[in-house]
Amino acid sequence: MSNDTRKDGRTAQQLRPITIERGWSDQAEGSALISFGKTRVLCTASFTNGVPRWKQGKGQGWVTAEYSMLPRSTNDRMDREAVKGKIGGRTHEISRLIGRSLRAVVDMKALGENTIVIDCDVLQADGGTRTAAITGAYVALADAIEWARTKKFIGQKSQPLIDSLSAVSVGIIDGAPMLDLAYVEDVRAETDMNVVVTGRGLFVEVQGTAEGAPFDRSELDALLDLALAGTAELAQIQATVLGSGE
Repeated sequence: MSNDTRKDGRTAQQLRPITIERGWSDQAEGSALISFGKTRVLCTASFTNGVPRWKQGKGQGWVTAEYSMLPRSTNDRMDREAVKGKIGGRTHEISRLIGRSLRAVVDMKALGENTIVIDCDVLQADGGTRTAAITGAYVALADAIEWARTKKFIGQKSQPLIDSLSAVSVGIIDGAPMLDLAYVEDVRAETDMNVVVTGRGLFVEVQGTAEGAPFDRSELDALLDLALAGTAELAQIQATVLGSGE
């Protein structure tokens, strides 16, 4: 194995194998089961004709999201947060991240006074659950909007989606920038970053932390370049899946 090859055989610039199973749920208006390697997240989109009270009468829609991890999505069983009676800070943070990321690519006026709630449930976690959730959530959202169009809740000429959206993790490990970190890489990363990007290559959110030594501008640039390349690849996968007619 060469020095530039990772434990799973990828190069530093390679995504894990990505699969998106569109329309996984028969009940939801939009859904996608997405896999980033061994990380698997079920994303469902629920459409409601109407908006929360604080949005009524404004001619605008609303998109929000909830995120959770199943008890055995990790090596050891976790208690359900519902049983604990308290939603954890990490869960709140990721739910809000997914929601505001999706809203960045939705024209709320074109959506009309309709609400779409995205649920992202982690079935199996091996690093990058929030980035997989965002990438899968976009596919579920797109299908929910098309469902609403066929039901005439949204006009045929309205275009609520103004761009696509995907996300990926990047990090510095042993001094080398790497794309799409698996858990074994994430836990030892000197710098860890999650990057949310539109199909046009515009940044929606950049979450970066120096876990060890601080990083410099050249390392930041290298990580962002990796993220842009990775999200461009993800956007192409999304476009292929959504254009498949499955």
